[in-house]
Amino acid sequence: MSRGGSGGPAQIGILTVSDRASRGEYEDEGGPAIRACLAEFLTSPWEAVYRIVPDERPHIEAELRRMADEYGCCLVVTTGGTGPAPRDVTPEATEAVCEKILDGFGEQMRAVSLAKVPTAILSRQIAGIRGRTLVVNLPGRPRAIRECLLAVFPAIPYCIDLLEGPYLTTDEKVVAAFRPKK
Repeated sequence: MSRGGSGGPAQIGILTVSDRASRGEYEDEGGPAIRACLAEFLTSPWEAVYRIVPDERPHIEAELRRMADEYGCCLVVTTGGTGPAPRDVTPEATEAVCEKILDGFGEQMRAVSLAKVPTAILSRQIAGIRGRTLVVNLPGRPRAIRECLLAVFPAIPYCIDLLEGPYLTTDEKVVAAFRPKK
């Protein structure tokens, strides 16, 4: 599969972690919210690899590996499973499949969310690197997804550059990608 660049559109994974959505009992709102944000933010060509899995670590880990290793996603964005409940295991699954954890992503998302709701301190979103893939955990609510993505997205294209992934461009009227001046 293509990582973008000269080989076609960038592959971006969107992974919803939800027992009820995976069983069809609940309509996934998080995955579509991520897709809508990415469609608004990105001006470079991309394609979504979209999946829904239950709140079970083996399923989450397997899908993260598949998106990174088989589909060649340069970015995988997850939604759900980041709270303190016993079945919330997305950060643990992410940490298990990543070689490096990027603490600043979680810190920034919690800081932005904390300005809106005091329960943001309960959120455990993280981000990490698996090979040449950036994995970012987001909360489950569409409004929080947008707030958190807006907070961290300026750094995402440059991070993907550093991983030798596709060159992602953004609509600077919405979110400006930061790249150091040469």
